[in-house]
Amino acid sequence: MRTYAQLTQEQRYQIYALKQTGHSPLEIAAVISVHKSTVSRELKRNRGKRGYRPQQAHGLAMERRQKAIPRITAEIWAVVKRLLRQDWSPEQISGRLKKEQRVCISHEWIYQYVLKDKRAGGDL
Repeated sequence: MRTYAQLTQEQRYQIYALKQTGHSPLEIAAVISVHKSTVSRELKRNRGKRGYRPQQAHGLAMERRQKAIPRITAEIWAVVKRLLRQDWSPEQISGRLKKEQRVCISHEWIYQYVLKDKRAGGDL
């Protein structure tokens, strides 16, 4: 299973240098070991009036990351825990949260949460 990792500042400098020397996004992706769509998105999302600049691109990416709202809050996980302790299934919890609180959390996320809790010595 692949894991997702955001671009580092060093990778952004590599993208800039390779782009300046005329390499295509496909070639750049191969050099920095990411998918070609990652490079294309990076060049599209993080360019300013003077084109793609790595320091500016990194700043823009960090701003977006800080503005991101966590999808599942601690309060929602508390509700999930409470319902699990009442012997609700992850499927039931997912459906109820979607219907009553308009929160989309998949049953698979809940199963992963239970597994993580179990590995940490929890009682879910």
